[in-house]
Amino acid sequence: MSILDRFLHPPAPRVEAVGTEAAARLSAIHASAFARAWSPLDFERLLGERGVVADGLFLGRTARPVGFVLSRIVLDEAEIITVAVAPEARGKGHARPLLAHHLDALARRGVARVHLEVEEGNAPAIALYRRAGFQDVGRREGYYRKADGTKAAALTMALSL
Repeated sequence: MSILDRFLHPPAPRVEAVGTEAAARLSAIHASAFARAWSPLDFERLLGERGVVADGLFLGRTARPVGFVLSRIVLDEAEIITVAVAPEARGKGHARPLLAHHLDALARRGVARVHLEVEEGNAPAIALYRRAGFQDVGRREGYYRKADGTKAAALTMALSL
């Protein structure tokens, strides 16, 4: 493949399972997206738990994820714990295939219903979840602490697979 072909037709994004080996990178992505970042050790612990499933988003031929979604499965339900995309990959539609792949993987594991919480002011995330079919099921006032010390409500959403 020529340089021109690679430029005009870059490889499609791919989604693959990630484990504890990706903890430092996931922590860095998480820190770029949330006021209260989780440490690499937090991710190592989570990724080492039984029932925790994580998928990474990879662009091109890189071995470093530019996004991820992490869920915990209990019986036939799952909770999406966190989703984040690195700043350089945001706003390009990459979260859609990442979430779709993850939801499909959860369904293949026998999950019938998926739950999540999202900051009420996070319009891009809410739009992503609603496009995927999630419905609002509740609201938690003052759930998230923002970087400036104020608090924001969380929307709780659910999807039947």
